[in-house]
Amino acid sequence: MLRPEQMSRVSVTGSKRVIDDVIEAAYTHHSLHVTDYDDRYEGFEPGTSLDGAETVNERLVTVRSLESILDVDEGDADVARSLDDDELVDELERVRGRVNELNDERDELQAAVRDRQEEIDRLEPFAELGIDLEYLRGYDSVEVVVGEAKPAAVEEALEDADSVDVFDVFAGGDVVAIVARPPDSDAEGVVQDALVGVDIALLDVPDADASPEEYVAELEAEQADLRDELSGVERELESVKEEAAGFLLRAEEQLTIEAEKKEAPLSFATTENAFVAEGWVPTETYPDFEAAIADAVGDHVEVEELERASFTPDGDHHAEPVDDEGGGSAEGSAADAERETETAVATDGGHAAHGTDDPPVVQDNGGAAGPFELLVQAFGRPKYSEFDPTLLVFLTFPAMFGFMIGDVGYGVLYAAIGFFMYSKFDGAFRELGSVAMWAGGFTILFGIYYGIDLFGYHAYQLLGIHWPVEGKGLSPADLDWGLSFLVVSVVFGILHLNVGHVLSFVSTAQQHDLKHAVYEAGSWLLILNGAWIWIFSRVFPNSKPDFLFEAVSVLTFGAVSFSGFPVLIGWAGAAAAVLGLVLLGIGEPPELAEFLSPVVNVISYARLMAVLLAKGGMALAVNLLAFGAYIDDGGDGSFHFIFSADYLAEVQNTADYELVFAGITTAFDPASIGLVGVVALVGGIVVALVGHVVVLLLGVTSAGIQAVRLEYVEFFGNFYEGGGRAYLPFGRDRKYTRDD
Repeated sequence: MLRPEQMSRVSVTGSKRVIDDVIEAAYTHHSLHVTDYDDRYEGFEPGTSLDGAETVNERLVTVRSLESILDVDEGDADVARSLDDDELVDELERVRGRVNELNDERDELQAAVRDRQEEIDRLEPFAELGIDLEYLRGYDSVEVVVGEAKPAAVEEALEDADSVDVFDVFAGGDVVAIVARPPDSDAEGVVQDALVGVDIALLDVPDADASPEEYVAELEAEQADLRDELSGVERELESVKEEAAGFLLRAEEQLTIEAEKKEAPLSFATTENAFVAEGWVPTETYPDFEAAIADAVGDHVEVEELERASFTPDGDHHAEPVDDEGGGSAEGSAADAERETETAVATDGGHAAHGTDDPPVVQDNGGAAGPFELLVQAFGRPKYSEFDPTLLVFLTFPAMFGFMIGDVGYGVLYAAIGFFMYSKFDGAFRELGSVAMWAGGFTILFGIYYGIDLFGYHAYQLLGIHWPVEGKGLSPADLDWGLSFLVVSVVFGILHLNVGHVLSFVSTAQQHDLKHAVYEAGSWLLILNGAWIWIFSRVFPNSKPDFLFEAVSVLTFGAVSFSGFPVLIGWAGAAAAVLGLVLLGIGEPPELAEFLSPVVNVISYARLMAVLLAKGGMALAVNLLAFGAYIDDGGDGSFHFIFSADYLAEVQNTADYELVFAGITTAFDPASIGLVGVVALVGGIVVALVGHVVVLLLGVTSAGIQAVRLEYVEFFGNFYEGGGRAYLPFGRDRKYTRDD
């Protein structure tokens, strides 16, 4: 699971007269990741599409256009038999004619509705003005101008204009109608010239004699009629969709398959009489692939396993020895196939000179770890030469998330949301749902460990039982637990980074040699472990905080104690760190600038404890506001929530209790129900619900992002780059049609 599936590079070489059958067999087997022709073959040229490809693509474009017009979705069809060519063409022509007719009619009606609306919008200013349209045009001796402007500014400009003899201004809001007579009756445009310095938007007067209100009413009636017609057309289109959606989805799938088959030779190397198709298949499926081709065309092609991708000292893949049984010709007479192929190639004067290319990556993570490929691929698909960290992410991401949230209530909700996504969606959302279920499960487990935390409330107090873990470190009584969780975070970081450096060591040793592995990865292992052994040792004990050595006793309830590594071990750790620096300086001198990164990166894992306290503190704050809380033991104990008015009175009268906040709901007294008490009760419940929803959502954005960051930056940074090619086998799984 830490390596991708082994891939075999294969070639299929044969005469063009069987190319259709070879394509059909390869497509049905659905295992060959075809590599494109890239001028590696002397005398060969890129292939061309098979006959009929253009027609198939035209039909496919038509089908997809009709699906878009009808808004067809994936749930509109059931599985049915494939359509023969005549049946598909006839039905497609019928559906296209009907849909195009209705769509054109719908477009015309929609355009007419828009035109009426634009005309209505244009008339709104005239309705505000309140003057019949016939009075705003058709004069010879006076000039009429209508526009949107400030009436005072218009009047001032006209009074100052010498070109205007007499004028009057009618206003309705910011709409003005100006009637003016110039001194010269033959003059035109004098009003507009006079208003050059005024901020005015001129309006064209509509060609109608009715009042603006009557004209708008007429337009609205026309618009309503058009909308009724439009609704009728849309109902007809919906009826056509119900009738034709299944056919269109089946036709699209069938035509897509045909198009892919007919365009497959574009990736082949061809001559006039021969072709060579190359690609990658999982090594374990190669015998089945070879048999499938042989069943289809017998001895007319040669199927050859060219190489099995593995790792070499130079870091690239190479051809492992392939025996005759695993990598020979197709079943039957291999000699006959080779002879026929060589004859075809020789006729064209070509020679196939095989090249190399990187194999695609098939991540081998079944079962529970499989969905976590989504998180790995978000960073980058692993290269074929890299370790696949999916299993490690599966083992660590949910644990980190659960550690940071640690609440039974939130965990149940996360798991429920994940189950909903897992059961209702496909693809990435389904995988994300599985990740959420695992994260929710670990959140529940840690919530139980932290004192049966239920939305920030320690349920063990309600149950009246003793619980060894006193909390998350939020109250005075459990500060030691908070510091212990800091040590847990750091130790987890040390272990996590060790795994990353070990994988880097193994990978470097496989791709290069042991010396490179020691210099490039072994040096960091020595620095990391040596430095932290020194930190956790009794060397200079007075300069180190006590909780480094007390955490083990706290976490094991006193069963195990740890006073630190002996001084001798501590100095040995320091020596190992110095040796690591020396090896790093010999092998990778520029990286000496980052010699503190093993310490800094481990400290970065302290964010686990920080988010734990932050999320716990937010839940505590929500409950504190809603229900009130006090601390027992004179302020040195643990938080306890109040909930009721009677309990609040008891807390206030108990000297050993330190009231932190009275809470909203405690204003409600069942013995004397009043408006204020009811409002307080409802308000407190709303605060609790909204607050916990916020904490739930922030848990995803804080704990989720921080856990992903630790995986991507601190962990992956030691051994993983990503950037591998996805495995895209030739063929597809049918969804709407049966391959009858």
